[in-house]
Amino acid sequence: MTAEFSGRRVVVLGLGSFGGGVGAVRFLSAAGAFVTVCDQKPADALEGSLRQIADCSNVSLRLGGHSESDLAGADLVVASPALRPDHPLVQHVRSLGIPITSEIALFVERCRGRLLCVTGSNGKSTTTAMLHHILARSGRRTWLGGNIGKSLLPHVHQIQPTDDVVLELSSFQLADLDRIHFRPHVAVVTNLTPNHLDWHDSLDNYRAAKQTIVRWQQADDVAVLNADDPDVRDWPTQARRVYFGAGVLPGEGLPLSDANWPFAQWLKVPGRHNQMNAAAASLAALAVGVSRADIEASLRSYQALPHRLEFVGDLNGRHCYNDSIATTPESTIVALESFTQPIILLAGGYDKGIDLTAMAHAAASRTKAIVLMGQTGPAILKAINERGDPTPAAVPAKSFPEALAAAWQLSAPGDVILLSPGCASYDWFRNFEDRGQQFRDWVRQSQQQQQQ
Repeated sequence: MTAEFSGRRVVVLGLGSFGGGVGAVRFLSAAGAFVTVCDQKPADALEGSLRQIADCSNVSLRLGGHSESDLAGADLVVASPALRPDHPLVQHVRSLGIPITSEIALFVERCRGRLLCVTGSNGKSTTTAMLHHILARSGRRTWLGGNIGKSLLPHVHQIQPTDDVVLELSSFQLADLDRIHFRPHVAVVTNLTPNHLDWHDSLDNYRAAKQTIVRWQQADDVAVLNADDPDVRDWPTQARRVYFGAGVLPGEGLPLSDANWPFAQWLKVPGRHNQMNAAAASLAALAVGVSRADIEASLRSYQALPHRLEFVGDLNGRHCYNDSIATTPESTIVALESFTQPIILLAGGYDKGIDLTAMAHAAASRTKAIVLMGQTGPAILKAINERGDPTPAAVPAKSFPEALAAAWQLSAPGDVILLSPGCASYDWFRNFEDRGQQFRDWVRQSQQQQQQ
């Protein structure tokens, strides 16, 4: 273990629940640092994360609020990517001249493996998981991390130069990685649509953060880009470009019309968007030498990630799908296009300041009924009513149990009950996983009651 942090005082600003803060604490503690963990949330809200660092030495906790005094004497601050650069504490750190970094930057700076990284507004988790599955099933020593799975920072010293490291990267993480001129060997961009504008303030800022993934690449790197996305396909990069999608020209990449790559036949997960994800993952795998035969075998055995158009079960002939990961309008539109059966859609949630009109219109034209949830429910209902055409039943709900009861009452055998909110989960739930798990629990409890 490196001695560079031994005896240094490091503040981890934001422990969180998704592993990054935990990974930083474990890495720094093992490296001999004196670590102070600061988080606005109280201990009971961080129970799972605190349990994971309970065995770490030289760690002190400052929970339930932030204070500038917690930063006194710090040699380094590791900030959560959720903290904006203009956050008062971040600005205070900079005013004191204390170096500030992130968990993902600490990892990238020390990782000796080959980096294959994925970003995008939609589909990045599935594409990342597909790519990791292809590489691992092909017999390569492969690691999975970033915005998916667990932090790899505590294991960075185990990663060898011949290893493949697959990272899913969010716009928040990439915004910080630009500072260190981050350069992955293979960069995959699934698409770009407006998202997280409450954090980035503008689409231009959001795009600029995402473009970090290709900005510092060189001629011997590879950029895998969506040919069907008029924004992404023209992103500036020095890397060799390869494209996926319907609009790929011969010799430029992987067109979905290529008969040698029948993703629709190979995949068990539904939807054209998953064929696009598979094409992107396949190009990334080809770039590091995986054969077409190994890619086909891997995609045939790929299983859907939890909360991503995940088939949960049948309820008296209703087919229930958990797509809680759909936190953008575009994700929900894609989910709606994956089914031909009548759909009862559960939509809405936390308001991120994104225009929901297109999602509302798609829902109005492709569903039998819509149950509206959370802060954005009224805005979605307004957009549906303003559409003017005949509209499906639209039922506002004041709680998730009420929404689930309404979905059941509106459905009939042969219908799809689809949780694909198109919005973040923070108003009613801890996170999208909590939302999806509550939907799963409802389906399973309902099944048990029907069997009694």
